[in-house]
Amino acid sequence: MPAKSGARGRRGGDGAGQESTVAVNRQAFHDYAIEDRFEAGLALTGTEVKSIRNGRASLREGFVRVAGGEAWLEGVHIPPYAHGSYANHEPVRPRKLLLHKEEIRELARRSEAQGYTIVPLRLYFKDGRAKVEIALARGRRQYDKRAAIAERESRREIARALRERARSE
Repeated sequence: MPAKSGARGRRGGDGAGQESTVAVNRQAFHDYAIEDRFEAGLALTGTEVKSIRNGRASLREGFVRVAGGEAWLEGVHIPPYAHGSYANHEPVRPRKLLLHKEEIRELARRSEAQGYTIVPLRLYFKDGRAKVEIALARGRRQYDKRAAIAERESRREIARALRERARSE
């Protein structure tokens, strides 16, 4: 029997590489200078996936710990699923990150350097699978944060002046 033309399986669609962002850690961009970024899968329970699909997650207190050749996402808050039963999950629990061994080794080696940490930047779905974008980051000092804010504001003022000049011509 021939297959139906248009049958795409359970997830449907031809959405190669479709992404839908659930949560962004804006605080990390303020507190850290981002060096390298990595994409990692997440080992989640069913109720965690459903809660994330509802758009409920917070990366604000999150960090990544590398121990025993594995990477763990800690401090990320995923609230219990509203329609979950007795098998609902713990809101803040360590979650295993799915990375290649070479990536884990590189993260462990570079995060041991003074001032470096691994922080989650974004939680999203890609082709129906939960992913987290993590970054190797260096902590910023208070004066670095102020300098970054001043630079951003000066760029905005320049852009605003250029737009007004273009309008007047």
